[in-house]
Amino acid sequence: RQNKIKNKLTKHKSGYILNMSEGLDLEVSRHPLTMKCVANLIIAMERIKASISEPVLSTDFQDEHLLSIMLESIVEEQTVIERTAAPAQFSRTGELQCSITDSQKRDLILVQSSMELHAVMLQGGSDDRKVFLNMATYVHPTPIAEARPVALGIKDTNLYLSCHEDGDKPTLHLEEVTDKNSLLRVRADSEMVRFLFYKRDSGLNISTLMSARCPNWYISTAQDDQQVVEMCEESAHRYRSFNIQRQS
Repeated sequence: RQNKIKNKLTKHKSGYILNMSEGLDLEVSRHPLTMKCVANLIIAMERIKASISEPVLSTDFQDEHLLSIMLESIVEEQTVIERTAAPAQFSRTGELQCSITDSQKRDLILVQSSMELHAVMLQGGSDDRKVFLNMATYVHPTPIAEARPVALGIKDTNLYLSCHEDGDKPTLHLEEVTDKNSLLRVRADSEMVRFLFYKRDSGLNISTLMSARCPNWYISTAQDDQQVVEMCEESAHRYRSFNIQRQS
């Protein structure tokens, strides 16, 4: 193929002449030429010849005719650059220490034996049993109105609340996170999203906590006292609102 191309080239002081048949030559003054550029020019000229309906040497053949044919027959060379977008991620912006009670003013306590949180109406003198949260706040890659991503850690521990999909029903867990730097940035497509919840405020210090991994599933407490804190859907007969107050 290269030999055929070279046979059509004639060295000229101003560049190269592409020797086409039927009295049509093309002078290329820009150089150096690559073989790929030359090949494209020859292909374009062959197309031009195929589309010419009148002899190019005719006195009726004008420059504008040639330009029109060239524009119709031009070989387009396109470089496609594949750009891989950076995965969307949640970026932590800060951390707050907070108290938390459900809408029935019950505190949450940590049951070590089962690694669960229970909602309990504590009696006087039992305040040392209630759980406080280290609530990390995040910036969402595509912000949702009135909802903010948060991670919920148990104060003075390495335990964080997480939501898992067990079959068709998401479940709430307490997981130990020894490397807390792993929660500084959370990719939206990663397994670490299980630690994130959307905190949506509906009043003064009143919020719901929806799983980022399992949309429309919320952290909730049972109607009865001393029951486990679980995930539920909006239609469930459970309490989904919490009073979350920042501690000074």
